[in-house]
Amino acid sequence: MQAIGQLGIVFALIVLAQLSKQLGMMTHAKPYYRGFYVAALLLLVSSAVRLLNDFLLRQDTSQIGWVILYDGLPAIAISLGVVVAWRYWSWLLAERD
Repeated sequence: MQAIGQLGIVFALIVLAQLSKQLGMMTHAKPYYRGFYVAALLLLVSSAVRLLNDFLLRQDTSQIGWVILYDGLPAIAISLGVVVAWRYWSWLLAERD
């Protein structure tokens, strides 16, 4: 079930948000970590819609609305998570010996 995998990514985004919040408090960075929570929420909505359709509705998922909910929201959520992670954690890649 793809919804269970999405829920695992939601958990990972929340953990990243908590870590980034702590990092932001130490470095006095702007609260961009909230983007992780937005990404987790989008992915949670997509996962809930997927579970609802799989168990109750059984709708045709080739319609544009279902495509947006099934594929669009997760794509936006993961992209947002990558952008926020890059913003907060890119300094690790810049560190050299």
